[in-house]
Amino acid sequence: MTIQQGVSRRNVLVGAGAGIAAAATGLLPAAAAEAAAAQPPLGVKVPALWRAAARRGILYGSSIATWQIEDDDTGTISDTGYANLFARHAALLFTEDDLLWWRIKPKPDSDLDFTHPDRIYAFAEKNDQLVYGGPGLVWDDGFGDGWSHKDLWDITEKRARHILYDTLRQVMQRYSGRTAVWAVVNEAIVNGTDTGHQGLRTDVPWFKTIGPEYVAHAFREARKADPHGVLLLNDFGYETVSQYGDRPIDKMRATLKIIDKLQKDDVPLDAFGLQAHLLADRFAERFNPKQYQHFIRELGDRGLEVLITEMDVLDDGLPKASAPRDRMIADVYRRYLDAALESHHVKALISFGLTDRYTWLDEDMPRDDGTHRRPLAFSRQLRAKPAYYAIYRKLQEAPWRHPGFRFERPLH
Repeated sequence: MTIQQGVSRRNVLVGAGAGIAAAATGLLPAAAAEAAAAQPPLGVKVPALWRAAARRGILYGSSIATWQIEDDDTGTISDTGYANLFARHAALLFTEDDLLWWRIKPKPDSDLDFTHPDRIYAFAEKNDQLVYGGPGLVWDDGFGDGWSHKDLWDITEKRARHILYDTLRQVMQRYSGRTAVWAVVNEAIVNGTDTGHQGLRTDVPWFKTIGPEYVAHAFREARKADPHGVLLLNDFGYETVSQYGDRPIDKMRATLKIIDKLQKDDVPLDAFGLQAHLLADRFAERFNPKQYQHFIRELGDRGLEVLITEMDVLDDGLPKASAPRDRMIADVYRRYLDAALESHHVKALISFGLTDRYTWLDEDMPRDDGTHRRPLAFSRQLRAKPAYYAIYRKLQEAPWRHPGFRFERPLH
């Protein structure tokens, strides 16, 4: 199945003067560049990332969650600045939190609650954005405090199948026809030298309760629930040796082994998602562009489209001062996108958020020096950072490819 989804988005005016446009392409005179660095432009005033991507046949998007932009009680927009920034730059919305089980099924005996998914889908549709339903309908995370260890691990196979696949079916059927891509299974592949079970992790509750076929069955159920949505397998760990010593080459081999088995068994798999949580520390020496490009070609040779699904930069090992740190983060983006966007198999680039104001890294992996993480394109004040210009420039320079997503909007 090809990733052909229609989209009709309003014509977003660039609305930036010649000076800002020149800044995006690195052509400002030195004095003006110094002034721009002192007071970077607001993100709503710089050229849209989705437009630069679309001109090269790439769909650009980002994750966002209702708690970031809406009042939880009323659903009204509470962060207008970020809502406007997101609408300007993203042509695809990734449902960061709102399809996770802590939102839709906070306890094992809870009925499904679609309040927050309905709101985030409404936001996407108001802004004429496609939707990527993730991070994973089938995952071993995202349950919240209402689920105990026993609720997931100490249940019968019948109970596990009912909980997992019934939830998957209800979610997908509700948003069928409104979701371009589904992350059906997330982070099921072994890391490092662990062989697991034919490449699958065994430390997953669904593996213990249902067995190794839980992945294949999830994709079959997904195809029945939404015959036209693109079905994606999503995972991490392909860029550099991880902070735990896991090598990308081992992850790549395990991934291809799983894909080959799924395809041999006629499992409906359309695309693969590379999360791309990039480690800034010594990225230039630890990232192997040729190996990465070869892996993307291997995925493409198997008939899969490739999406970069959760791109950000972990800034451990970088200076505390924001200016040099921002420059080094931008360099990571440049080096990574040089390699990743080279292949025509890559149809979408999705950032894990657009502003440092809302990044999971601050909450889950705070810096030792106490400063805020700075992993994304726009600052906490919603101003363009060097990372924005690096991403924009690399999208401009990417080889053109036949779009995986059909755009029906003017690009000029």
